[in-house]
Amino acid sequence: MAACLSAAMALVTTACQSGGKPDMNLAISKEANERIVNMYSPMEKLEPDAENVARNAAEKTFCMAEEKLGITLQYVTYTAEDYQDKSYDDVALARARNDMDDIYLLNPDTIQALGEEGKLMDLSDLECVKNLRDVVKTANTVNGKLVAIPQEVVAYGLFINKDMFDEYNLQLPETPEDFLECCRVFKENGIETPVGANRWWLETFVFAQAFADLYNGGNTEAEIEALNSGESKYSDYMRPGFEFLKKMMDLGYIDAKKAYVSEALEGEKEDFLTQKTPIVMAYWGAANTETAYGNPDFNMLVIGFPSSRGQMPVMPMTGYGVGINAEHGEDAKNMLEVILSDEALQMYAETNKVISPSKNVQVDCIPELRPLNSRIEENVYVLGSNAGMKMEQWGNTCLVVRELLNGATVEECMAEFDRLQEESLAK
Repeated sequence: MAACLSAAMALVTTACQSGGKPDMNLAISKEANERIVNMYSPMEKLEPDAENVARNAAEKTFCMAEEKLGITLQYVTYTAEDYQDKSYDDVALARARNDMDDIYLLNPDTIQALGEEGKLMDLSDLECVKNLRDVVKTANTVNGKLVAIPQEVVAYGLFINKDMFDEYNLQLPETPEDFLECCRVFKENGIETPVGANRWWLETFVFAQAFADLYNGGNTEAEIEALNSGESKYSDYMRPGFEFLKKMMDLGYIDAKKAYVSEALEGEKEDFLTQKTPIVMAYWGAANTETAYGNPDFNMLVIGFPSSRGQMPVMPMTGYGVGINAEHGEDAKNMLEVILSDEALQMYAETNKVISPSKNVQVDCIPELRPLNSRIEENVYVLGSNAGMKMEQWGNTCLVVRELLNGATVEECMAEFDRLQEESLAK
């Protein structure tokens, strides 16, 4: 859910009768009186047939809804083969704009785009909305309408090989300067690339540095209003993070060429697990999932990104949305009412140990995630997506970071943010 995934498309159906495993048959039989809801969602690219805790957790809630409502959920999946293919988001936008599905599992940039285009229903009348954390409603409300709700609150952090930090007597970094010093020590001791990266998630460093004060300085609403009016520039917020990334690239702490063409987890997972690189960035659920980083052969910790305010979690917001012209719109909303109920969210959170969007659901996280979780419990974090900002942040920043990886200067990247802000203000 957290990756901007993107290639071979397969129709799958949930199969509660077979223990919640997806039926990979392309042919789907429909009985004349069968109630159907169609959903577009990602299927993990790496080892798609492997046991996946997060996927199984979602399927449990889907089965709960099917049994309660007498509705069959069918879903379409899409994953890119390489960086040249259309992304998962590209396909999501095309499908939603053409009313091809009922429910869509969306990344933050597509939530904002489709919400602004009026392509998603307002979900604020669902009963489950009363239990949502404020941060969820803030991030996914577009023009006064709550257009998407997640099953988990996605938090990104730095995945640290604590054994390698201990070997070189390094403290866990708090500030950008601390982080660069750690990378220097690793590099000087023969670690070729201290930070493993891919083409999607380097923007997390930028958000932590750009918005640490905005979200934690007590003046959030006024600062966002200044950005929305054009009084303040996004480029002024983004510049420190881009200068930081450029320095890491220039010093060889990140392999920019490899990152530019690597999908999420593909470019860095093997090196991290084989202890060739001590640092990667990923989302909360990757620490619980054995197809990601859930079972390393070393002591791992997940911490926040370096910022002026210390270790900073970055929280973009994914979510399920319902197409405004969905063929089975009412059944789709009823399906969401069940899978986003406290009962279903409790089961989901207990299965894969994640932060629930419901303020009533609390689950103990695994020890590796406690440093990140402690910051979130203190309400210290930045949002990587906020639909209350006129300029979309998550997708745009990702694309501008890719320009930096491909050789653009920091000044050229800042000019692009100015252009994007002017474009958003003109709408």
